[in-house]
Amino acid sequence: MSTAATTSPEQTIADARERIDALDDRIIGLIQERMAVSTVVQQTRIASGGRRVNLSREMEILGRYREALGKPGTSLAMTLLELCRGRI
Repeated sequence: MSTAATTSPEQTIADARERIDALDDRIIGLIQERMAVSTVVQQTRIASGGRRVNLSREMEILGRYREALGKPGTSLAMTLLELCRGRI
């Protein structure tokens, strides 16, 4: 007889969803932090005579997400960039 406790599928799902919710909270917090840092970069670039958007930097970011996450990573990065810099 096994002494290891077994967990019901319902409890496993509930536990996993709780973890997903906690991860989502962390992800949202990180995105908000990224947005704030991006604002500093944009304001500093504009104040020094530059453009609001640096397309070569954005291409680097898109490539990084694509490499790490595949094609959906590109869409995720585009959404993230739009959140951080606004529509261009």
